[in-house]
Amino acid sequence: MKPFRLVLLTSDKRECERRYDEPQPAFGTAPTGLLEGLRDFPDHIEVHVISCYQKPVSSPIKLAENIWFHALHVPKTGWLRSGYLGCILAVKKKLRQIQPDLVHAQGTERDCAISSAFSGFRKLLTIHGNLRLIEKAIGFKPFSALWFQTRLEGFVVRRFDGIVCITNYTQLAIAHETPRTWVVPNAVDPAFLALGAEREKEAGELGRLESAPIHTPTSNIQKSRKPPVVLVVANINPWKNQNSFIHALDPLAEMKKIHVRFLGVNGGGAYGLKFDQLIAKRSWCSFGGMLGRAELQEAFRQAAILALPTHQDNCPMVVLEAQAAGLPVMASNVGGVPDLVEHEVTGLLTDPRNPESMRAAIERLLTDSELVGRLVTNGRRQAIEKFHPRVIAEQHLEIYREVIGGKG
Repeated sequence: MKPFRLVLLTSDKRECERRYDEPQPAFGTAPTGLLEGLRDFPDHIEVHVISCYQKPVSSPIKLAENIWFHALHVPKTGWLRSGYLGCILAVKKKLRQIQPDLVHAQGTERDCAISSAFSGFRKLLTIHGNLRLIEKAIGFKPFSALWFQTRLEGFVVRRFDGIVCITNYTQLAIAHETPRTWVVPNAVDPAFLALGAEREKEAGELGRLESAPIHTPTSNIQKSRKPPVVLVVANINPWKNQNSFIHALDPLAEMKKIHVRFLGVNGGGAYGLKFDQLIAKRSWCSFGGMLGRAELQEAFRQAAILALPTHQDNCPMVVLEAQAAGLPVMASNVGGVPDLVEHEVTGLLTDPRNPESMRAAIERLLTDSELVGRLVTNGRRQAIEKFHPRVIAEQHLEIYREVIGGKG
């Protein structure tokens, strides 16, 4: 059977972070995981990835045997201020050349969704950020970029042939706006699965060492005497709730020797300034900024706990990555998080508005080794069985065939 042709519209970090001189594209973790899975099916699908840029970039023609890449230069006037008109026209021109069977847009946060909506081809949308739900939870400044993008999300959702929802939370929110929905979670980066396997091996070796007679040589495997690291990976802003989390852990920090390491981009403003002040006054807190993927994996390797104290989230990749890497997870019982974390089975769910709830969960993870072992084992199993790139790619292939075949 001849492979069908898919166009995947996604943003490149080179555009998002204005790093136009880098030679290789770098997508978000969700589209990267999907592409990682789709590359295993060259006999079934031909993929063309399209990304738009405000400046010219150099890029490879192919990313894999069955995956092509197209970088489209769109001048600054064709972006948000024009309703992404330049991106819409550039994508439409490229699609006429490719003639895909289906167009799949990744996210409503930038140009991809609206460019797909006016493509003239059969089209799917994956909603990642749920901008309208975030706005309801915390509000966006009127006429800001996020405010405009939220309006565009409401405009485009009804114009797709179906929506891929990464959690049941999203499906419940948009089912009335679209003829078809499917729930398929994001794929996890295989590098974190490999890291989890390494941690399992090291834990096994350490366990054998500790149970050995006292005269047995200890080699180089020792329990670390450093304070356990609680890792928080999220951009610094009000809905990610870092400042309240710091206050929540103040009493625990006085009794337990812990280190809380924050990673991400500080969004600035009053909230970001307050975060800087809180960090500066606490020796048990640090801020490492935004890390590359290899550096982030090393941060996971050194951590004891992954914490996500967010007020609003859909399918946070950091939770999937922590489970894959063999880290116990504390996360807020909000949005789509319960799709990923079953309380006391694959992690601990907490109330982000209740400091005691967050503090008690961290203390349990620091002191209850039996609980931690259970959470890590179940979390790893879930990551392998439900979030592996090949598993997610197979589910997408079924959806693509359904839409291309015109099945109701």
